[in-house]
Amino acid sequence: MSDKPKVQYKKPKSLLNAAMGFLEDYTHTLNPYGGCAFGCAYCYVRSMPIAAFREEKWGTWVDVKQGAGELLRRELARAAAKGPVRIFMSSSTDPYQPAEYREQVTRSLLEAMADIPPDFLLVQTRSPLVTRDIDLLAQMGSRVRVSMTVETDLEAVRRVFSPAAPPIAARLKALARLKEAGVPVQAAVAPVLPSSERLPALLRPVTDRVVVDDYEMGDGSGGRRTKRLGLEPLYAQLGKADWLSPHAWRIVYERLRAYYREDELKISKSGFAP
Repeated sequence: MSDKPKVQYKKPKSLLNAAMGFLEDYTHTLNPYGGCAFGCAYCYVRSMPIAAFREEKWGTWVDVKQGAGELLRRELARAAAKGPVRIFMSSSTDPYQPAEYREQVTRSLLEAMADIPPDFLLVQTRSPLVTRDIDLLAQMGSRVRVSMTVETDLEAVRRVFSPAAPPIAARLKALARLKEAGVPVQAAVAPVLPSSERLPALLRPVTDRVVVDDYEMGDGSGGRRTKRLGLEPLYAQLGKADWLSPHAWRIVYERLRAYYREDELKISKSGFAP
């Protein structure tokens, strides 16, 4: 995969999309970018139309949505007039992928939401860059939750499945900073990848809430989308083929129970709900 994905600039006609299926507890999804430079091997978006109809390989291209902040302000005002607004950001891209350092599309969206607050916003990311926006996130108080993907504690595993994504240690430090600033956070062990018994002890100091999810429960198709990705060789490469079992998530969940109360642990859909 190229270190510098192909960047294109586009002017969207709309940003807020109706949420459904796995995200039906939300009213809208919001994606600051098209494509994702992290290009994780297990990403179910790889098999969805947004990726399938592009000639470029998933992870090698990014569409930057220009004028997103002002467009969202208009859409938020219209949506709020119709009823509650609960937003999941993002469902098919990481809002804090590398392009965000320069383009600041996500920050412009948060600025809009700080002025016209939705009833709830979940920010799903795996990037420590989210800490840059602590000022805006803190303004939203209990209306926001940052969900940080920590799918494993083993760097050897991360490098096989998501080599372009930030290191696990950096994500844990980001969670600690967010928590210290009073921003509601959770760790998303999603999808469950091979991990060690050390994972719960690493998470406990930096977050009081953890959601566990796997391919079967969380890819929106009962695991069918993920199965098309052919991940078996990656597990075999690590000597961890047993972790492809639909019951593997229970290993992690039981380990977490030694550190977390039942009300602090969530499973799949319920953990991502407002």
